[in-house]
This record gives sequence, C-alpha cells and structure tokens, in this order.
Amino acid sequence: MTQQPMEESRRAGWGARLLEPSARLVVATVRLTMARRLTLSALALALTLVLGLTYLVFGALRVDPTASKIYVRVHLTVSGGVLPNQDVTLRGVAVGRVQSVELTDHGVLAVAAIDSRVRIPRAGEVRVAGLSVAGEQYLDFRPTTDGGPYLTNGSEISAGKTSTPVPLSTILGDLDGTLAQIDPAKLKTIVTELGVGPDGPRKLAAIFNGGIFLISTLDSVLPQTVSLLRQSKLVLGTVGDVGPGLQDTARNLSSLLRGVESKDQGFRTFLGRTPATLQSMDAVIADNSPTMAQLLGSLTTVAQLAYVHVPALEEFFFPTQRAGSTLGAIASVFHDGGIWGLVDIYPRYTCDYQLPRLPPSQPDSPEPYLHTYCPSQDPSVLIRGARNAPRPPGDDTAAPPAGVVPDERATPTPIGPQSIPVPYGGPKVPGTPPR
Repeated sequence: MTQQPMEESRRAGWGARLLEPSARLVVATVRLTMARRLTLSALALALTLVLGLTYLVFGALRVDPTASKIYVRVHLTVSGGVLPNQDVTLRGVAVGRVQSVELTDHGVLAVAAIDSRVRIPRAGEVRVAGLSVAGEQYLDFRPTTDGGPYLTNGSEISAGKTSTPVPLSTILGDLDGTLAQIDPAKLKTIVTELGVGPDGPRKLAAIFNGGIFLISTLDSVLPQTVSLLRQSKLVLGTVGDVGPGLQDTARNLSSLLRGVESKDQGFRTFLGRTPATLQSMDAVIADNSPTMAQLLGSLTTVAQLAYVHVPALEEFFFPTQRAGSTLGAIASVFHDGGIWGLVDIYPRYTCDYQLPRLPPSQPDSPEPYLHTYCPSQDPSVLIRGARNAPRPPGDDTAAPPAGVVPDERATPTPIGPQSIPVPYGGPKVPGTPPR
C-alpha cells in the first residue's frame, strides 16, 4: 500500500521535470515580448508596409521582372485613342501592355509587349476597344482559330487586320450632313399648314410659348449660351463625316448586345454567388476586428511617443539653442563631387573591466566602482595603467585584494547644505537655457 503513493509521486516529479523547460521557455518568451513590445510593434508595422507594397507592385500593377515577353508590331490607320502602358488582351483577358505608340508614314505603329507563355494564333483581327464611354482604350486580339501558327517575337500585323473605334470627328461630320438635308421650303410648308387646320393656332401658340420659355431660360445663361453656339459651329462642321461611322457604331453595338445576351447566364451566376461572397467578407472583417483594434492602439502609442519627442527631434535636426545641425553635418561630407571623411587606422587598445555596464540612457548618477582592475596580462594594453606601474618585489597591488566584491561601489557622497541635488533624471534647470 505504501509503494503505490511513492510510485505516483515519482511519476508526478518526472512529469514536472519534463514540463519545466517548456514552461520556462514560454515565460521567458512572454517576458521578452513584453519588454520589447514597441520594437515588435514597429517590426509589425514595417512588415505590413512591405506586404502592402509587394501586393501593390506585383498584384495590382502586375509587375513581373522575371517574366519573358515577346514584342508584336501592330499597324493601325489611326491610333483610336490607344496610349503606351495600356492593356493588351486576348479575347478580353489581359496578356500584356502596350510598349509604345509611334507615328509612321502610313499611320500609327503600336508595339505590344505580350507574355511569352501566352500563345496567340495569327489568324484573326486586332481591335482598339474601350472599357467605357470615357475611353480607357486597349488592344484586343481576337483570333478566329485556336491553332497555329502563333505570333512570335517581332511579328507584324498589317493595318488591314485591325479596326479602331469611330472618331468623334467622323460622327459630327455625318450629323452636319444630316442637318444639311433639311429643306427650308418644306419647313415653310409645315409652318403654313399649322395655320390652316382648326388646331393649328393652338399648336402654333404652344410652340411660341415653348420658344419664349426656352429663350428666357437661355437669357439667364447668356455667356454660356454664346460660347456654346460658337463652339457648336466647329462641332457641327465635323459631323458630316459620321455616315460610315454610324454604320460601324451600329454594327459594334449589335455585337456588344449579342455579347451581353451570351453572358446572361454568367451574370445570373455572379448575382447568385454575391450574397455568399459578401457574407464571407463580413466574417473576415469580424474575425480581424480585435487584431485591427490592437494595431490601431499600437499606432496611437507610436503617435503619442512621436508627439512627445517633437521638440527633441526639432532640436536634433533644426537646432535653435546650438550652432549647426545633424542634417548640416551629414551634408558637409558631400562636396567637390565626392564623399569626404577621416579614417584613423591606428589601433586603439581597450580593456574590458568585467564590470556591469549601465545603459547610457538611464538618467541617474551612480557611485563609481571601487575595484576597477584590468584583467589583461598584455603589457601593451594600458602602458601607463596601474598594472604596469613600477613596484617593489612581492607587491601584488596590481590585482584586487582577496575577498573583495568585484562590483562594490563607493560610499555615497554625504549631502550637505551646499550640495547640488542630483535626482533621477538630473536637476531642474531654472529659467530658459541661453541660446
């Protein structure tokens, strides 16, 4: 009966000895984290900044320095609004960017930098399309087959295999031609017929009343109206060339509507999945709320510390109570087309007294150590030190006496009526320091 409790006690002691190193490691880690929490917060902020910049450069801007590219020369009759650094797509999927746009004797040359991993068939056309009515043009490759031959580095596409949006000047020119087709005589006949019918006077009165209202409204914005009429002359003068352009616009609009109709099922799928996606985003935001609160709290602490040290930072970089500045000292090494400095290659021997060192940032006035002996036996170190001073034979005062405490300090200085108090952080300086 007595052996079973002893056996259980030995097992408990063995388990405690097994867990003791892990527990000490955890406690030491927590203490180190608490002691260095500002440093860890700064490192976390720096890591967040690096991750954000990495996502911005490689994710949003799609910068890939390791990717190899092929360059395809696309000949266009007009630019169609395409500019350098705009997207190059394959059936609407981005595969590269426009490298440059240059004028040639026969039109415009656009050089497309395309990812070499994407194989684009030669058969088909290249269109300059826009993402919206505001513009945002891009080069869109629309091959008619999925097989080869494929575009390679240096391939050229003739202007006959390209198409561009109808320019606004063409549309306005065609509109001018439309207005020119109105016959003044027929318009006069319409006005005459309005006065013949029984409802003609009433309709004509309504037209005049509407005209008066329109003129009174335009009178309030007369300068803008005059400017609009002057600019409309140029606009209407360019409308005459939009006949073929309207036809191309109608064909493009028809193709666009057919594309929208073909994407109907995809839009329905997208709208069906949207609630679940939004719920997932909601859950992610809710899960990270405590972390964001802690991060904002750390940022508040950093901001408060920086605000407290603003006078010290201003005095460090832009001093008002001393001559010179840190920025001036740094800038003084750059002159005459080079970086100047002094280097002393003569070795300076030092001695480690093996005594505890206090941090220089601690604002106190500790008493000096009593037994400061250099333990080095090298006679070249501290040639004029106490160890190398001449002594009679048998004198062992070059080493500390036996039995002393190595880090023993001197007795505190007695405080008298004329003593200057040295509290923690230093005495208070009366008045304003001289400048």
